[in-house]
Amino acid sequence: MIKQNEAEYWQLGPVDGIPILLQPVAHALLQARKEVKEIMTGFPDQLLWKRPAGLASVGFHLHHLSGVLDRLFTYARALPLTDEQLHYLKNEGKDDIRNGLMLQLVDHFSETVTAALAQLTLTPENTLTEPRGIGRKQIPTTVLGLLFHAAEHTQRHVGQLLVTATIVKHQCASSPHE
Repeated sequence: MIKQNEAEYWQLGPVDGIPILLQPVAHALLQARKEVKEIMTGFPDQLLWKRPAGLASVGFHLHHLSGVLDRLFTYARALPLTDEQLHYLKNEGKDDIRNGLMLQLVDHFSETVTAALAQLTLTPENTLTEPRGIGRKQIPTTVLGLLFHAAEHTQRHVGQLLVTATIVKHQCASSPHE
């Protein structure tokens, strides 16, 4: 038997209040939130913007996780992005050396997941095939396409976050004078 703290969210059964067809989205987002907290536990702020081999930094991934999830769920509601969302997009991943920023970014992602889950509870299954447009060009998709992509894209960046954070911490441990 799998212990609850060792199981992935998809192994724990349905998430209360989430329509059955959207359970995989909820499971992926809950798993991502759990893994981000685990990956970032003890991660020092001063390493947030390191870019090993020119790759995106840990700070970028944390910024982007919240921003893209918020934007895709906005499109799923058939709403345009707000000025605040466009400002956030423009500033994703810009170096910021404030102390405590890492915890703020992790908390912001957690809050964004909570908002996304709340939206899922309000999404009727009969709307999942409704057309939606992405961005200024209104690239065609559906509600389900946006929600599924939000989950998939989030998982992809959590994987990249894990790899980048591991490399940066290893490099710092190998070269403590930097």
